Amino acid sequence: MENIAIVSLTVNGRAVRRAVSPRLNAAEFIRQDLGLTGTHIGCEHGVCGACTIVVDGAVCRGCLLFAVQLEGSVVETIEGASQSGRVAELQSAFVARNALQCGFCTPGMILTAAEALVRNPGMSRADIREAISGNLCRCTGYEAIVDAIEICVERART
Repeated sequence: MENIAIVSLTVNGRAVRRAVSPRLNAAEFIRQDLGLTGTHIGCEHGVCGACTIVVDGAVCRGCLLFAVQLEGSVVETIEGASQSGRVAELQSAFVARNALQCGFCTPGMILTAAEALVRNPGMSRADIREAISGNLCRCTGYEAIVDAIEICVERART
């Protein structure tokens, strides 16, 4: 018989309480149990960034956390960041620069970029590349992604 744990947390401003397997990772919990499919599962080793979520204000890899580790946490997914408008400027810039193709990496890329823009609003192109270096994209070649983030940097300067 498998052990079950109860986890209580806030996800995108909504209180959540669920019974989970202690071995269930946070990304699978968010996708399967909560139906928030913007959190993608890619490498399952914390390398690709597709599973990026925000936990207690910090960008994290959802595949490297167990759902039970989210106990008491405040979690934001791309859905929550979109609904709040927090990443609207980035999303608009991604569309304007055609910085997404298949879209698999885009949610994690946008959450990572949003955090980077808060930490360093005056980033150079090299800084942008370093900030997103933990998020892999197989389609775009990154130029348009860097361009999109740079649009937001430029807007912050004016």
